[in-house]
Amino acid sequence: MAGGVMEKNHLKSFVVTAGMSSSLVNFRGSLIQELISQGYCVHAIAPGLEGDEKTRRKLESWGVATHDVAMQRTGTNPLRDMSTLRSLYLLFREIKPDVVLGYTIKPVIYGTLAAWLARVPKRYVLITGLGYAFSDQAQGKRAIVLSVVRRLYRMAIRRAHHVMFQNPDDQALFRSLSILPSHLPSTVVNGSGVDMKHFEQAPLPDAPVSFLLTARLIADKGVRLYAEAAKKIKSKHPYVTFFLVGDLDDNPESIKREELDAWIESGDIEYLGRLSDVRPALASSHVFVLPTYYREGVPRTILEAMAMGRPIITTDAPGCRETVVEGENGYLVPIKSVGALAEAMQRFVDQPELVASMGQRSRAIAEEKYDVHKVNAVMLEAMGIAVPAAQPARSSATADSVLG
Repeated sequence: MAGGVMEKNHLKSFVVTAGMSSSLVNFRGSLIQELISQGYCVHAIAPGLEGDEKTRRKLESWGVATHDVAMQRTGTNPLRDMSTLRSLYLLFREIKPDVVLGYTIKPVIYGTLAAWLARVPKRYVLITGLGYAFSDQAQGKRAIVLSVVRRLYRMAIRRAHHVMFQNPDDQALFRSLSILPSHLPSTVVNGSGVDMKHFEQAPLPDAPVSFLLTARLIADKGVRLYAEAAKKIKSKHPYVTFFLVGDLDDNPESIKREELDAWIESGDIEYLGRLSDVRPALASSHVFVLPTYYREGVPRTILEAMAMGRPIITTDAPGCRETVVEGENGYLVPIKSVGALAEAMQRFVDQPELVASMGQRSRAIAEEKYDVHKVNAVMLEAMGIAVPAAQPARSSATADSVLG
């Protein structure tokens, strides 16, 4: 029975399938450790794991068995995708897991289908956002990709036992498109959660108000909008600093190197590059900004900034709107509106005292909703895994969700 609570020792092996190796530690590390602490043998599958020595060593130090499977993160080559499906199927036949959990698009689709073909008893899906393929105004190649992706999602999800979403908008969209059947249990969880001890609240810097955007440098994350708003603000307030953290991406919407260089040379943007630890950048800034129009789950970068006590400016869009109580811990702006974004930034420039009060509220919201242990408890319950009595599950499931 999907979602029914089973005895802890009934499940012997648990496979987590990811589209990017580093996410297994950065986004699912706490969940994996919780599964291990409850006696499960955990296997981790992702492309590039063999070459990602840091991630592989960390996982293996926890006792996780690691498996490298070739997988396109953004490509649409059907032959390569079929090869991924076959590799996953053969690996599942070898491991014979009791449970498979897939997250991000390729592991959800091909991991779930492979697990079904391999007759894995329990198959769970975590939708961590829908990406550029589900953008509202898909045209040309995007429209073709969207059509294919919808069909593949529909095939895979109908073979899952329970689907977890990171925001209610994605759940509603999958229902409306008949990707998520009405009979299939689903749950909304509060994003990936954040480690409140690792991302401790940091004192605000004494310098003039500064802003920070941390993201993959793709257009859909609102990076260009951020640069344009920075230019507007700096034309009137040259002392205001706009930090940017992230790396160029192989996504088709990636910012070009020459464009990034132009922002840096103009002095509008202070580029900090790609950081393995964003805490120093957050500690050095006052306000976190993410003007994304990408189909997010719940952006982890926002949660990290909230945990460290920073106000948030983000878009009134799926996955983002849940993180901001308007006027309490930040501001929501319409997507693709440089004017509204600059106006929200200007409020902090004009009233810097807002930073402390809104930052404190951000930390409180993060503690209440986004603590990773609370999020994991809801996921474990949704997957029918008993939660320790000292760590009760606090479900953020919507009304039509089923946990029993």
